[in-house]
Amino acid sequence: MSQSVIFRPRRLRMVCWVAAAAVLIVFTAISFGLHGPLGDGAPGTFQRGDQAAMIGLGVLAALGILLFSRPRVVADGSGIHVRNVLGGYDLPWEIIRAVRFSRGAPWASIELDDDDVVSVLAVQSADKEYAVQAVRALRTMLESHRAAAAADGA
Repeated sequence: MSQSVIFRPRRLRMVCWVAAAAVLIVFTAISFGLHGPLGDGAPGTFQRGDQAAMIGLGVLAALGILLFSRPRVVADGSGIHVRNVLGGYDLPWEIIRAVRFSRGAPWASIELDDDDVVSVLAVQSADKEYAVQAVRALRTMLESHRAAAAADGA
């Protein structure tokens, strides 16, 4: 079983890129509006540094949004590597009980032998048929690993 499969959310990635671009454009437009006196008789004026800081805040906000496009799941002969928004898991096939995608659930999950559940944010219900294909592929790989382990143990 040397094949490897990789799944990433499709719709979420598109939404994140569009939102990040929109936030960056808005912050940049706001920065161009920052010039002259502060207004309402307050002492001080907006400087170039204030404009640069506003663009910098837009970049940081856009990068924060792009974190949500980070999820990915990679399955190969050794197990499943799940990367979520923050953090990830390397799960060997031996400790995986089931790959679940319950009706109404926003994303798939992996049930482990110790009753822990690992969310797989890369396989989301918003992706519809792509998500179903991903879960089927992960389940097929789990079953083929179990069959190979049973054949080796027999």
